[in-house]
Amino acid sequence: MYDCVQCGACCCNSAENVAEGYPWYVEIEDPKSPLLRRKDLRRKFVTEDPDGVPHLRLDKDGRCLALRGALGKQVRCAIYAQRAAGCRRVQPGDANCLQARRDKGLPVD
Repeated sequence: MYDCVQCGACCCNSAENVAEGYPWYVEIEDPKSPLLRRKDLRRKFVTEDPDGVPHLRLDKDGRCLALRGALGKQVRCAIYAQRAAGCRRVQPGDANCLQARRDKGLPVD
């Protein structure tokens, strides 16, 4: 079984996005999200694409700024309770999880 707090791969921009030069990863779909409504969270964790669509902000390495810890060892989400719907969709061991693990060179059993 996969343990999210020992992984974090899904919190990084996908290899496909990187290859296409797409620096935005998780869209914030809910206009009522605290990530959009709270100025402190928006300023720190949200960016917009050229069309004005909000996404979770990534660091220079393509990791979500809310991801804390060492990828593949021990991680946590600094905004777990407020995370975007896209983050909530990924489930341990599902196709998205496994692809993210492959992208980051983590084992897939």
